[in-house]
Amino acid sequence: GRFVIGGPDGDAGVTGRKIIVDTYGGAAPHGGGAFSGKDPTKVDRSAAYAARYLAKNVVAAGLAERCTIQIAYAIGVAKPLSFYVDTVGTADEQRLASVLQELVDLSPRGIRTHLDLNRPIYARTAAYGHFGRRPESDGGFSWERLDLVDELRHAF
Repeated sequence: GRFVIGGPDGDAGVTGRKIIVDTYGGAAPHGGGAFSGKDPTKVDRSAAYAARYLAKNVVAAGLAERCTIQIAYAIGVAKPLSFYVDTVGTADEQRLASVLQELVDLSPRGIRTHLDLNRPIYARTAAYGHFGRRPESDGGFSWERLDLVDELRHAF
């Protein structure tokens, strides 16, 4: 048939048809929220980036061999309802959770500010996924930065 619907409505839209491909390809749990088609005020996108950023810094700091971070929010509540760190027993998870929440404001606004997400940096995520990329000089892929490593090491 004719191709008449393009863009997010026709392919990757907010229904989340590409969430696994856009993230970890099934190698890590995913909360189910899509990224593409959503602006960074939506925690489906921004909190997933924050969780990636924090977990990556924990491992890079040598504080854990593996790290998965789960963050839960409720509409209209700025602070996360829950923040869970899983290092598969390779670190003090409760202490890590406490330190991470002290280092980074995990409110939706705090995440957008810390990772500088309120800019037009998302088009390049449409190919090759959102994660596993190099942070770019213009701030693209800011969630891939390793700028918390020294602060994390100092805290431990």
